[in-house]
Amino acid sequence: MCTVCGCGDGETRIEGEADQQHSHEHPHTHDHDHEHTHEHETSSSHDHHYGHGPAHAHAPGMSQTRMVQIEQDILGKNNEYAQKNRQLFASKGMLTLNLVSSPGSGKTTLLTETLTALKDELPMAVIEGDQETSNDAERIRETGVPAIQINTGKGCHLDAHQVGHAIQHLSPEDTTTLFIENVGNLVCPAAFDLGEAHKLAISSVTEGEAKPIKYPDMFHAADLLLLNKIDLLPYLDFDMDKC
Repeated sequence: MCTVCGCGDGETRIEGEADQQHSHEHPHTHDHDHEHTHEHETSSSHDHHYGHGPAHAHAPGMSQTRMVQIEQDILGKNNEYAQKNRQLFASKGMLTLNLVSSPGSGKTTLLTETLTALKDELPMAVIEGDQETSNDAERIRETGVPAIQINTGKGCHLDAHQVGHAIQHLSPEDTTTLFIENVGNLVCPAAFDLGEAHKLAISSVTEGEAKPIKYPDMFHAADLLLLNKIDLLPYLDFDMDKC
């Protein structure tokens, strides 16, 4: 969660808003209530599990209670923006899909191929999320489909407020299928509703079959898992039944 990664500290840049900066408005605090709950699970293997406790996370110097409060504040505000986005999408008859994955899964290539195949059949648009560069948005626009880039700076995920601003500049027509390609990350994007109809997780066979059990929150949040790069299966030790 953002109380751990501090991703609200970065500057967000949206194409068309060069002179404006958007912050996540995450409440940062120098809270020093010393509720030290050293709930590190120990064993003979000396593994450390920092996911115990109400917050299911750990931040040095911050109590579990305070972490839960901050997360509730952040997600509550985000959900308000997400609901506004969802209402807008519904009013325009739009289908909105949130694509999530780790970096290098091939989701941009998969998306460009999908756009190329379907662009003559239905209206489509894309919101691209990356920490830096507009490389992916430029790749999308080469297909003839409109796209806008959101650069999150130090941020590790898109949020609903950013998406709302991007929609204003993108101005998609009614009945558009909107693809939101989130920042490559299998942690924080799981918790942030963008107003989408469905969250689609993409995993490549080159990443191994253990991704769903290593990052359970993301795969529980997703409505569909797309397994990518399956043409490489003959060259990999990949157990399809475990994925």
